[in-house]
Amino acid sequence: MPELGGQQVSGVVAAFAALVSVALLGYLIGMTGLLRAADELVLSRLAFFVATPALMFATVSRADLGVLFSPVLLTEVVAVACTQVVFVLVAMLVWRRNRREATIGALASSYVNAGNLGVPIAMYVLGDGALVAPILLFQLVVITPIAFLILDKGGRSMRAALVRPLRNPLTVATLLGLACALTEVRLPVLVMRPIDLLGGAAVPVALLAYGLSLYGSRRAATPAEEDGVGRDIVLAVVLKAFVQPVIAYVTARFLLGLDGTALLAATLFAALPTAQNIYVYAVNYDTGRRLARSAVLLTTVLSIPIMTAIGAGLG
Repeated sequence: MPELGGQQVSGVVAAFAALVSVALLGYLIGMTGLLRAADELVLSRLAFFVATPALMFATVSRADLGVLFSPVLLTEVVAVACTQVVFVLVAMLVWRRNRREATIGALASSYVNAGNLGVPIAMYVLGDGALVAPILLFQLVVITPIAFLILDKGGRSMRAALVRPLRNPLTVATLLGLACALTEVRLPVLVMRPIDLLGGAAVPVALLAYGLSLYGSRRAATPAEEDGVGRDIVLAVVLKAFVQPVIAYVTARFLLGLDGTALLAATLFAALPTAQNIYVYAVNYDTGRRLARSAVLLTTVLSIPIMTAIGAGLG
């Protein structure tokens, strides 16, 4: 990957400014009532089920395989493993949380928003949306099934847990794109043109939904202490927002010897906020709802200045 020069540094900052501006527009739209906070679900579903899968397929199918299998993924695996181990050890050995509560907390402290926010960061800050694809697949194909097996009481269906990620449109689109890249299949222009057109809507729609969700989350927020999980929330947020990016940076810089765009990508992806689907998992399994909701909200708010600082500093 290329080094970041002075002009590229200013480009990184400018890219972040553009992303923050669109997200801020989403927030203002919610605040003025042009769209309701509940409409965030419509925008998110449009981005999740239609636009972002199209973007990921188009990007990954044309990607250089060296980018797809770069050392950036290894840094993320190390950072995720370290933060999850810390949370589980503290939650279960010190605070005596059960395995399901500890699992939601471990996810909240490590599972990044690679879809709605990671894709825009990869596209507009790093210049290559394919960079986030391995992380997206790792979370959906490896972490998610393991989490479901733990959360399911008695492991009621291993097959269901393993198959469930394949129902995710991002997983399917990315795997199809990867298959095209591996086999060097190039679809006709008449097929790719509408896919590219849909993919072009992914970033702005996702960012508008992101800003709208910030406004809705601010109004819906409730004190964490009401259900006695204040300590869990603090630990999850500190691990996700601060510790995970540091671990990724140290791993990438000093263990793998990465620099330039690769170092920036590894650190930025680790600094992404907790993914919103962790709250969906918490609701589905009726475990750690407030922990998941608070972690998503707080890490999302913190991620903007943290990632902007990383983008400027590592440039």
